[in-house]
Amino acid sequence: MTASSASSASSASARCAADETEDSGLLAALLDGMDAALVAFAADGTVTHWNHEAERILGWTTAEAVGRTGLTGWAVRKEDADGIEAALAAAMRSPGRQVHEFALLTKDGHRVLVRTQSSAVRAPGGRVVGVYCAFSEVHTQMDLERSIALSEALFEDASWGVVLIDADLRPAVVNAHAARALGVGRTALLGRPLGELLAQGVEELECALQHVLAEGAPPAVSELWVTLRAEAEVPRRCWRSGFVRLASPMAEEPVPLGVAWLFQDITATKRAEQENSLLRFRAQQLHRAGRAAADCPDPAEAAAVHLDFALAGFADHGLVDLATTPAPAPFGAVTEGDALDAYETQGATGGVGVESVAGAAGGAEPGSGAGDAAAAGTDAGRRTPAGTPRLVRALASPAGSPGPSGTPAATGIPVPYVPGHPALQAYERRGSVRTSAGPASPEGWAAARRWPDGTVHGLCVVLCSRGRRLGVATFLRAPARRPFDRADADYAEEVAARIAAALDLAGAASR
Repeated sequence: MTASSASSASSASARCAADETEDSGLLAALLDGMDAALVAFAADGTVTHWNHEAERILGWTTAEAVGRTGLTGWAVRKEDADGIEAALAAAMRSPGRQVHEFALLTKDGHRVLVRTQSSAVRAPGGRVVGVYCAFSEVHTQMDLERSIALSEALFEDASWGVVLIDADLRPAVVNAHAARALGVGRTALLGRPLGELLAQGVEELECALQHVLAEGAPPAVSELWVTLRAEAEVPRRCWRSGFVRLASPMAEEPVPLGVAWLFQDITATKRAEQENSLLRFRAQQLHRAGRAAADCPDPAEAAAVHLDFALAGFADHGLVDLATTPAPAPFGAVTEGDALDAYETQGATGGVGVESVAGAAGGAEPGSGAGDAAAAGTDAGRRTPAGTPRLVRALASPAGSPGPSGTPAATGIPVPYVPGHPALQAYERRGSVRTSAGPASPEGWAAARRWPDGTVHGLCVVLCSRGRRLGVATFLRAPARRPFDRADADYAEEVAARIAAALDLAGAASR
């Protein structure tokens, strides 16, 4: 052998040794970086590998474990050794992985239950040269399985809506319940901005999500009122919401992955609570009004007190008109012909009509054209029926600034209501009439009805006492309030009955 060939052989051997050292160092780093504990055995049962997680669980260091024959007597009790050795021997003979649960022994003498996955180690030619066994504590594995099962259940069978929001505030995963609540498919939600799903409440939701990403989960659940873009005409919904910040368990420092948003629709419950609260408030207002009216020496002043207490939280303006005896007809007037002609002409022009919430919301304004004609002093072929009352203003709340209701100057001049006015309808029908300008209210809608400017919702209720109609009470709302509903009409009728009783007493005292 020449010197050059010897040098080449020695350098090749050095490279091989360096490669083996590098490979062994890489293998050791991989084994110590594993989340599971690992122990490997040679064909004769000698421990060849023992990683850092195995040291953490059992307490035996790599130096103490590597080189021992088997586990009996130091990592396994003698009573359990036969079963474990049989399982490892079966793993060497069988293809694939074998799963078992063993009781191992820690260095301080305690037993720990582990779940193992064992598989044979084969040489490049297929010959079995050993077996490796990866294991973890059973409770850790069960926690992982429970977490996975919980995640799957939340996204399949949960009665709450669950949405995973990524760091860009876009839905990443949505369960079936949340998709139904949002009115779209599960896949159609993914990656879309929340503003494309919610018409109202999106600002509050995004603010809550940003807070959770920055500060963590809030200490209590919150209630969000939202309106879906797919159901813009449907009233708002109340969703009781909880938020949890998600962080990666694989990183040394918590890296936020997004937010888990869990919500449940409690609209029916919240509306029932609001209705009950409103009923209690109105009952208390009626009680306070009765106590305050009892201290008034003048019954007319007591009627004003009832009106003032009724306006709190209910309406922006209140009016009370009293019916007066019609003036006698001039000599030679044909009253029956006037009445008959009046109803005939009204039938030809479409009738007086009942101005209700349904009609007003659609933009219909029965009688408004006749009112304009009457205000201009022209005859549009529509005459006032002979039985139409003359209503004189008796009480009115201040239109400009808040304050107690007052009594206008007693001029005796009736309010020029046009035929078909809600106040006249309420008087004639002995009930209540609701009206609303609707979203596209024309200019002068309130002025045409002789109501304060800015009025868009009205409720007229007849005043009855001792079987007689005394007049009409009118409650008005500005655009900031919702239209009157049936419950509002019931409350207004209760207030009107108290006002009518006080005004009836005032009239009897004056006589």
